[in-house]
This record gives sequence, structure tokens and C-alpha cells, in this order.
Amino acid sequence: MRTLYFDCFAGISGDMTLGALVGAGADERALTERLALLDVQGYEISFEEVERSGISATRANVRLTKDEHHHRHLADIRGIILRSRLGDLVKERAARIFTRLAEAEARVHNVAVESIHFHEVGAVDAIVDVVGACIGFELLGVERFEASALHVGSGTVEMAHGRFPVPPPAVAELLRGAPLYSTDIRGELVTPTGAAIVATLCESFGPMPTMRLLSTGYGAGAREYKNFPNVLRVLVGESESDGAGAGESAAERDELLTVVETNVDDVSPQVLGHVLEQALARGALDCYLTHVQMKKNRPGVLVTILCRNEDREAMLDLLLAETPTLGARSYTVRRRALEREAVTVETEFGRIAVKVGRLRGRVVSATPEYEECREAALRAGVPLREVQEAARAAFSSLGNKSA
Repeated sequence: MRTLYFDCFAGISGDMTLGALVGAGADERALTERLALLDVQGYEISFEEVERSGISATRANVRLTKDEHHHRHLADIRGIILRSRLGDLVKERAARIFTRLAEAEARVHNVAVESIHFHEVGAVDAIVDVVGACIGFELLGVERFEASALHVGSGTVEMAHGRFPVPPPAVAELLRGAPLYSTDIRGELVTPTGAAIVATLCESFGPMPTMRLLSTGYGAGAREYKNFPNVLRVLVGESESDGAGAGESAAERDELLTVVETNVDDVSPQVLGHVLEQALARGALDCYLTHVQMKKNRPGVLVTILCRNEDREAMLDLLLAETPTLGARSYTVRRRALEREAVTVETEFGRIAVKVGRLRGRVVSATPEYEECREAALRAGVPLREVQEAARAAFSSLGNKSA
């Protein structure tokens, strides 16, 4: 299983994550091109090699080309992400990260999630950092995330509501349950964006897992310290021990998930569409509608949501709040999935991502990313099918390099 380990000896932020992923091998050009699918204006992004206490690191620079004077709600940010032309996995991860951040802010301020205004993390640069990181994860084919204990720094930090001790309240809430430590290094080393990324994606915190190391990347922070490298290190590898039995690959393991569902017969299609969109934004792995025949021979709809076990309560709350149902049910299911990876290929129409599925190491499916093929077809003025076939042919020509 392709695993990414966040080594947070100097904390973590959104731009450090983005730089570290490029340093670990995420194609800078492909990342930038896919960020354009977000359809967000007013920024420029660039990457440069810098030095932090003798370590060469990648610095991600997101420069705003126009001033922002308004705050965004969670619904605004989720709307930007979910309406974009990015792949489903990127949208799902990015929406989950911002949702987790909003939930933490809501608990800190004791208000509803919907009323949270994003200040420091609501600007375009934070959206680019989070979505760009999720694109980087996809480019590297990451399936599992783990992190070290987090060095949070010390002292105080100036925020929109005043001066707060390090770690500030939202960061402390996000990292509840994770191992933290502080040293004499002054400053905020873990930002809300960085905390939200690891809190949302990481399955565990602690020593680096046993894995066959494939690449390492260093992402530079903005500040420089004497004799202390202000960098985030990420290590990407294939897990040697990820819970599978002897001789058993990740694709042969069953994953325990939760299904949450309810039957409704008195709700509009617009509401149902909204429910599915909200479920995906809150971390659902899949959701769908099935036409059913209900009591008194009334036609109805079965709303089904597949999610991780820890997201069960959030999905139940969603169905009970957003639909007319008086009750919803849940049960545990087993899912077996292919090992997945995103491979970028060169075609006469440009670079296209191909979603690759493997069973016991053998490629059994290769599907060109629809939105990228569609964009390329529109630019070239050719049928969509022609671009898709070119992407499949380019992937096939890779031979054993990807298979």
C-alpha cells in the first residue's frame, strides 16, 4: 500500500506540505495544470529550491494577485471545491479537510458549523494549499497517511481574535488525541491548515511505519531559524506491514466500513441532490439513490451512504436534519478494493491522468480522467472519445514501467 509519512519535527503548514510533495516527486507542471481545474482566480503559484539550515528544500510560493476583503463560510469553500473539474478523490479529500477545520472552529467558538467565518484559512492561498496538496497526494498515488508526533513551537501568535498561546485553540482542538511536544523554538510551527490536513487524513501518529522507501521530500517554511531546519519532511513508500496477513496484499484485505441509509417518499429531487453533495463533502466514500416501492404502494427513494466507521454519526445527523425521514439505519459492511494509483501520460492533446487499478500487483483497469480528457477535447476541437483512446494508448505504451 502506498503510504505517506509526515515527519513533523518542525511542524506542518499547508505550503510546507505542498512544497514537500513536489520535492518527493509530484510533478510540478501536472500539479499546476490540475490546480487550474479549480476555477479560482487571483493567485500565482511557483516553486523554488531554498536552503534551511543546510538542508535543500522546496518552497511553495502562492502569491495573491488581488486583495481579498471578505470571509468565506464552509459552504462557500465546499462549493468551490465540489463544483470544480477536479477528480473525485481530490475533491473528497479537500472537502473533508475544510469540513474538519470548520468543525474544530465551531467547537472552539461554541457556534454552529454553518456560521463559521474562515479568517486566516479562508483566503485563496489556503484553498490552493489544501487542494494542491490533495492533487499532490493523487499524483504520488498515496493511499494511506501516517504522521510523527507534532512539534507545535512555543510562545504566542497574533490572530484575528487577538493574541493566543501556541498551539492556538483551533489547532489544539484539531490535534486532540495526537502526540504533541514543544521546545524552545519560538513561533507557531503547526498552522490550522497543516493541523487539518494531518488530523483528517492520518490513520495513526507515532514512529515511521515499516515500508520500502520510494522518495523523500522537504517542504520549506517561510521563517528561518539558526541551527534549526524549518522544513516538513514527507517519506513515501510501500508499506511492508499494513495489517495484511503473510503473503496477502492490500488488495486482498477486506476493509470494514459503514452503510447509513433511509427510505423517503416525500422529498424533492433538489433536496436529494443537496444531501448527496453534503455527504461527499463530509467524507462519504460513496452515496447513491435507489428507486423503491414503499408501503401503500407509494414510490420512494432509498438514500444510501457508504462511509468510514468514524463518520457514522455525521452521516446519520445529515439524513435526519436534511430529509423528512423520522429514522435512519446503519450497519457494517466489508469492502474489498483494488490498489489504486494515478499515472500521468503524455498524449498529442497534452498530459492526461489515468486512474490505475491493480489486483495483486497486476493492472486490471486503466481509466483516463474524464474531466481532463473533456478539457483536452474542447481545446483541440476533437471528439472526447479520441482523447480517451489516445490516453489509453499512451498508458499501454508504458508497458512494465506502470504495470
